[in-house]
Amino acid sequence: MTRIDTTQIAMSAPDLDDADVAAVVEVLRSGRLALGPQAERFEEMVAGVAGTRHAVAVSSGTAGLHLIVRSLGIGPGDEVLVPSFTFAASVNAILYEGATPVFVDIEPGTYTVDPASIEERITSRTKAVMVVDVFGHPADHDAIARASGDLPVIDDCCEALGAVYRGRPVGSMGRAGCFAFYPNKQITTGEGGMVVTDDDDVSALCRSMRNHGRSDTGAWLEHERLGFNYRMDELSAALGVAQMGRLPSLLRSRTQVADRYTERLASIPSVRTPAARADVTMSWFAYVVTLDAGLRRRAVMDALDRRGIPSRAYFPPMHLQPYIRDLLGTREGMLPVTEELAERTLALPFHGGMDRDQIDLVCEALALAVRR
Repeated sequence: MTRIDTTQIAMSAPDLDDADVAAVVEVLRSGRLALGPQAERFEEMVAGVAGTRHAVAVSSGTAGLHLIVRSLGIGPGDEVLVPSFTFAASVNAILYEGATPVFVDIEPGTYTVDPASIEERITSRTKAVMVVDVFGHPADHDAIARASGDLPVIDDCCEALGAVYRGRPVGSMGRAGCFAFYPNKQITTGEGGMVVTDDDDVSALCRSMRNHGRSDTGAWLEHERLGFNYRMDELSAALGVAQMGRLPSLLRSRTQVADRYTERLASIPSVRTPAARADVTMSWFAYVVTLDAGLRRRAVMDALDRRGIPSRAYFPPMHLQPYIRDLLGTREGMLPVTEELAERTLALPFHGGMDRDQIDLVCEALALAVRR
């Protein structure tokens, strides 16, 4: 079995091999390219990892989050609590339904939702809480559940396939969760996502709405509700099945890269490496360090770039994005921890195919950059 080679230092890269290619080719030769057995098998495999009774394959993580929000009946006049330190999809899924995102702050050590911030921002209009297992680190789900009370919790676990919180797989907590399979994720289907839930109604609604609102038991051209074309095709699903077959190996490779980074960066006092809480198992999506307050991140990134090493400023706060400012009137000073950390976090090149020499080269370049 041959792994597809990645020789240069890339910001991210999918881990693909001959078996992945063969799985896709087999579907092409079958002529069954949509609504087939590969998607069903992929759903079974992801549900098994998530520890849920249901999984619904969709065209993207964004689509999955949108379907969850809609399945919960959230709409205009409703508020959903959501961290600002996240990718735009988390917030957009709320806006698609005309609801209002209300931003909560994060914990400085893990970048995940601060349960105390949830308690502070709940109002009579709050209809749900969305948490994000950012960078593959599970949020503090038990504390979040206590803070949320009877409100449904949506787990945006798009970055955390395979992560574990206090012995429970991420995706099994809350009313529903959603994984994503973009090429920088732990496994990839090219594009694609998966809703996971134990809630029969959420599962049925998501399954119907992803397919133009059709019923599983109804005629093909009978539509019970407004729906979308959010289906996952068989080519993507076949790639997902092949990738899921070696998920433990893929996660292990990413952990080894992260461990090597942490070991090599320990001697740089101005760089704080990511740390997982003792009660969780990370599923490494990205390797994000925090620079000392005295460093200029842009200068560090420019120095890395001159040596041919990419980096990213993860995540610019959502409440300070131009379209959110215009829409909601949000401003600086609303979320002090988010805003302070967002100026100092830096994602380094990260994927399971990185070798020791590449990691060492990145670490040496970062050490020189921060010294200057």
